[in-house]
Amino acid sequence: MKVLVFGGSGGIGSAVAWDLAQDSDVKAVGIVGRRKEALEKTKERIGSDKVIPQPLDILNREEIKKLMGLYDVGIIALPDRRTSYSLIHSAVESGLDVIDMLEEYHYRPDAYETEGLMLPEGMSLNEYGDWIHETAIKNGVTFVDGMGFAPGLSNVTVGEGIRKLDQVETAVARVGGVPSKEAAQKHPLRYMITWAFEHVLREYMVKLNVVKGGEVVEVDALIDRERFQFDKFGVDEELECAVTPGMPSFIFTRTELKEFAEKTVRWPTHFDGVDTLKECGLLDLDPVDFEGQKIVPREFLLSMITPRLKPQEGETDVCVMYNTVTGTKDGKKVRVEYFMWDEADTELGFSSMQRVTGFPCAITARFLGRGEIKEKGIVAPEDAINGDMYDEFMAELAKRNINILEEVTEME
Repeated sequence: MKVLVFGGSGGIGSAVAWDLAQDSDVKAVGIVGRRKEALEKTKERIGSDKVIPQPLDILNREEIKKLMGLYDVGIIALPDRRTSYSLIHSAVESGLDVIDMLEEYHYRPDAYETEGLMLPEGMSLNEYGDWIHETAIKNGVTFVDGMGFAPGLSNVTVGEGIRKLDQVETAVARVGGVPSKEAAQKHPLRYMITWAFEHVLREYMVKLNVVKGGEVVEVDALIDRERFQFDKFGVDEELECAVTPGMPSFIFTRTELKEFAEKTVRWPTHFDGVDTLKECGLLDLDPVDFEGQKIVPREFLLSMITPRLKPQEGETDVCVMYNTVTGTKDGKKVRVEYFMWDEADTELGFSSMQRVTGFPCAITARFLGRGEIKEKGIVAPEDAINGDMYDEFMAELAKRNINILEEVTEME
């Protein structure tokens, strides 16, 4: 099996490449990016001759398609829609099975903040989503869309919870990466960068679809906030969460849900700080005049705050998941819950976000390369991983010390 990792020199992509390089069934791991030096540094860090640096302009579709023809599976570990869509376009045309980490379900591309997504001439956004799906089916391509932590582990576990019930009513996924409690005190917003921060801010500002009362409705991000106590795995911490656009596939794949939302988890007071930034206009994208120059408020904010959010020496992160599915089983009301508290691996030098995003993606790439995921076209994680494959997926996570607790409780 040969696997191609786009963005392979980035934090998440390098974790994917490292995990794949440990597998005897994986013969080659191509890592793609523009900067040869960064790719060589990643290869050196992984320490495996399987890793093959492939310096290329990701937006050069002709060269990318030639490279895709040499591999069995592609993994997209990039944080923006311009590059991810270009690669998906090339993959479905060239016949390469592919996995993308972004949360967007590509039947219906997000209409807000498209990040430079390049539409084919004469196509609308929705028509482009349909074209990707139909072209993938025509060319025998499986495109697993949104596999990592959130989306990814969140989808897979919520999907399993739904399968355990005779009838499902509600599903809420609460997921997020936060600094360790000690590190949180040293950074603005009690936050530390573990993933592209411009992408995080985007999720705070867009409108998104959720399910309320059995109807799909459009809402603003960061509504329906809640505080909760996480008390599993020997942890006892108060956290908060708010609605974000992390798992939109469920609106298409689980239409029986009466209530559905994904919420991002943060330390308390984080969203209060975000509210203040919003009220000041610092998250806006429309340019404003400043001393005779045009500046974009959000870009200015990013330039100021990013250095203050970067991890300092010795600081680590935590990834949290608390998902709830309710419905009926054998005539009784039942609640199925999934819990995860994952910490950084300081011995191997991987953050928790690298682990819980990169490793599930690498595991799924193995399933895909072995032909175990049969569906063609766009396939959401909750449909890709099920049955015996779900059990194997969880066992593989446990081997990497990513432990997910399932609890099933009868409700009064």
